[in-house]
Amino acid sequence: MDAPHFIWQQPDWPRMHYDGAVVGGEVALARRAQGVIEGKLSAIGFEQRRTLAAEAWSQEAVATAAIEGEHLSLLAVRSSVARRLGVAGQSGASVPRHIDGLLDIMDDAVNRAAVPLSHERLHGWQAALFPTGYSGINKIRVGAYREHAEPMQIVSGRIGHEKLHYEAPPSAMVPAEMAAWLDWFNHDGRGDSLVRAALAHLWFETVHPFEDGNGRVGRVIVDLLLARDSGETSRLMRISQGLLARRDDYYSELERAQRGGLDVTAWVAWFVKQVRVACEQAALIIDEAMAKGRFWRAHGEQELSPRQRKVINVILDAGPGGFEGGMSTKKYESLTGASRATASRDLSELEDWGLLLRAGNGRSTRYYPNIPDWGLRAEAADTPA
Repeated sequence: MDAPHFIWQQPDWPRMHYDGAVVGGEVALARRAQGVIEGKLSAIGFEQRRTLAAEAWSQEAVATAAIEGEHLSLLAVRSSVARRLGVAGQSGASVPRHIDGLLDIMDDAVNRAAVPLSHERLHGWQAALFPTGYSGINKIRVGAYREHAEPMQIVSGRIGHEKLHYEAPPSAMVPAEMAAWLDWFNHDGRGDSLVRAALAHLWFETVHPFEDGNGRVGRVIVDLLLARDSGETSRLMRISQGLLARRDDYYSELERAQRGGLDVTAWVAWFVKQVRVACEQAALIIDEAMAKGRFWRAHGEQELSPRQRKVINVILDAGPGGFEGGMSTKKYESLTGASRATASRDLSELEDWGLLLRAGNGRSTRYYPNIPDWGLRAEAADTPA
């Protein structure tokens, strides 16, 4: 096993510092991106906002688990989220207890964001992730901080070839360290909320107070601080999804901050940038929802067969350019089970009615939604609408 990069040295956490100019620039960009989301949200209705929030929450739950190597069923997560938010159109089998537990703590963080954190609340969050008392096949301590005598080590790699990234404080120090963290979290209101989220997450992950579940609980703490800061808007910020996409960088930046002393400029700037990117992605998702809303307002009275409606929804759900290569007769057959002749006729009708635009001819014929810049682009310029 490689030598550890960092061994606990009990830093004076409240004295963490960062370069205000560097971090301030990132905060300004993130705040601007947040403002864009808020402006766009004001242009859509309550039901549309609730649907967007449900999908964002579902994707976040799957992502935060995936960061830890756990793969959740998106269908099961969506089903539970839909029931919680009262969103129609989602159904599924009963949801496993550990999935409901994860959604419970995410919900608690957002809906009770103003309530101070406590040891008991954090213990409850961690226990909800492991309702059987096991992590995989290993029995763990749940609903309490870790107490094992051996060092808490963060490793990666296959058995026998592990790489030790970090060694957390001894278990005997955890209660005092968490008491200090909670005192800072609940009573020190200095600094921008996005910066506080970065600091809170770093400090919590460095203490690593539980036997398992630290990453998921640590990201729920971020959810809580964003909810305090942004209210409803925070539901649409897919922070964990962005961290999953940059998981190697996420771990590297955390590790660098944990062994870099009290100057945490690089970590805070990196984290705030992820918030900004999440806001920018949320704005694009809202744009897509608005475009789909305009599409159905323009074509909602057109009588479509169940096959046609299914295909249109598949294309729209894929988003701009998301249905790679456009819709072809062959793809239509595969999606609906229709014959080649029926698929060709259905697509021609959708083109005639103005729901789809056609590009190419013969076997190269492809269809795209009649929404500006949603896949046709250069091809549309050469094809009569």
